[in-house]
Amino acid sequence: MKAPHISFSVRSDAAYFLKATLVGILVGGLATGFHTGLDFLFSRYAALRLALGPGYMPYVVSMAISAACVTGAFLLIRRVAPEAAGSGIQEIEGAMEDKRPLHWPRVLFAKFFGGLLALGSGLVLGREGPTIHMGAMTAEALSRSQDLSPDDHKGLLAAGAAAGLAAAFNAPLAAILFIVEETRRQFPFGYRTYMAVIIASILSAAITEQLTHIGPPLQVDVGYVPVWSFALLAVLGVFLGALGVFFNRALITVMDLFLKIPSGLRWVPALVIGAVTGLLLNALPAATGGGEELVHNLILSNYGVITLLVLTLLRFGGVLFSYASGVPGGIFAPMLSIATCAGLAFGVASAEFLPVEDDFRSACAVAAMGGFFAASVRAPLVGVVLVMELTGAYSLIMPVLITCTTASLTAHHMGGRPIYEELLERTLRLAGQPVDGPPDGDKTPVQLGTRES
Repeated sequence: MKAPHISFSVRSDAAYFLKATLVGILVGGLATGFHTGLDFLFSRYAALRLALGPGYMPYVVSMAISAACVTGAFLLIRRVAPEAAGSGIQEIEGAMEDKRPLHWPRVLFAKFFGGLLALGSGLVLGREGPTIHMGAMTAEALSRSQDLSPDDHKGLLAAGAAAGLAAAFNAPLAAILFIVEETRRQFPFGYRTYMAVIIASILSAAITEQLTHIGPPLQVDVGYVPVWSFALLAVLGVFLGALGVFFNRALITVMDLFLKIPSGLRWVPALVIGAVTGLLLNALPAATGGGEELVHNLILSNYGVITLLVLTLLRFGGVLFSYASGVPGGIFAPMLSIATCAGLAFGVASAEFLPVEDDFRSACAVAAMGGFFAASVRAPLVGVVLVMELTGAYSLIMPVLITCTTASLTAHHMGGRPIYEELLERTLRLAGQPVDGPPDGDKTPVQLGTRES
């Protein structure tokens, strides 16, 4: 009996999907190791502060440790891999446009250990930035073992980035959509590349969930939200759209201000920011850290409007200075905590004047997470799905969709641009490279029906 013929195309697809499978598994393991390391540092640092007892000693020791960690992270990044500073998403997009280098061994080393130092110090940064960048560099390492076409290479980079995001938040669907919305200008859409992103995201999230045994990280229980209150959530979206535009501009402004410091003294802001972070770890812990645990605690608490607004301002300023300090770290998690504070303040204020149920307050917090993300990143569908996967509050999909839509529309009409597009253009300008590309509204539409030959 004649053996069935297997075409070259099928064999080629299988080999490529195998690479995507390896990317998902490796990134899931790497991200889990990174999360475990951070959790260990957080617990040991907290135990040390508690052991020091009352008085001034916890403040002095924390200021010294956090200052040393942030300064160490800054120097490590500066000497080993300057492109590892920040979240790294703009670096991946630049690499997919063939405008940024891909030094995967140096970036992996600097991002992993620099990220542990920076995030472990208590800075207002998220772990998703390092895992996304490390995911892409893991994919780059695997792509070197076999010649790939330019499109397949970029597709594998995107698969690694998606796997890193999926592992960070246990949100594989949001990770897939992030590639669709955020990298729609750079990603070579086609059957092979799109399936590679899906495969890597699923496996990375599965590995992380299996090793950490976690469900939705920010589980929120919210009941029915009346339809008439959707108008209030649209108003919330308008406020968040304006806040997102201001956040993007403020972040670029603070980064540019730090750039005016003489090159030999740029470690000083890192030292000062680390010391202030150590002080706040004792005086006001809610103003420090990525904010993952804070989000859940805030929703369960009953803070007043003034307290919530103060927390919004403190965390807003915290992420600006933490990110501009030049260490590894993401802005997704801090943005979620800022949005939670602002959303809760809106919900509490609404409850003072309108006949809304207590669940509306929690609904505002959940919807605000998606809305602020959509306004800053300009990826509204990712905002909706990310919040659903993070909170498990699927009954709020319509309220969150309304808030994300109005926030994104407001940001667009206020002249705001996607934060990672702005960061990439800034990086290219500083590197002396030409900056080009269509404005946000003119990006090439997504086409998923094509298949590479």
